[in-house]
Amino acid sequence: MLDACAELLDEIGYESLSTTRIADRAGVAIGSVYQFFPDKRAITQELTRRNVELFVTRVGRRFMEEDYRGWWEAIDAIIDEYVDMHRSVPGFKSLQFGDVVDLNLLDSDSDNNTVIAGRLRGLLLNEFGLADSHELDIAALVAVEACDAVLKLAFRYDQNGSEEIIDAARQLVRGFLSRQLRSYTPQPD
Repeated sequence: MLDACAELLDEIGYESLSTTRIADRAGVAIGSVYQFFPDKRAITQELTRRNVELFVTRVGRRFMEEDYRGWWEAIDAIIDEYVDMHRSVPGFKSLQFGDVVDLNLLDSDSDNNTVIAGRLRGLLLNEFGLADSHELDIAALVAVEACDAVLKLAFRYDQNGSEEIIDAARQLVRGFLSRQLRSYTPQPD
């Protein structure tokens, strides 16, 4: 049912999505859908959770398999995974991290980008030894919000993601974080 929901989201969008369409695409009775999900919102929330877990798993795998000279290469890897999922994972481009369905999907007290920023902050602390500070909190939050907005622009501009705009997102985040974290870390090449 989640796969059917993902396919339909990419084809017709959230507004035109219905539990009936999901059941038809999945080849199940409508009662089967309602057995697990009360409405289309619940299905898309579960699909978003699945996508977030996949994203975290993919990024985590890269971090275990690859060595990075610094945080800037790690940021590039995170952006690469986001872009690849946008291009290749059904439903991801329609939902990303749940903005369409629920801005507080990942945490009832914080919006989705704040949760992602917290994970980025943790990465910078744990993997690259940056000092814990209020400045790091703000830098991670602003970097995630800015990158999210520019990457969305890249896919609005070109359905496959404008490489030029994706590169601009990398430069934006690298430049911003370099300036904000100057006293905490060596600078990228």
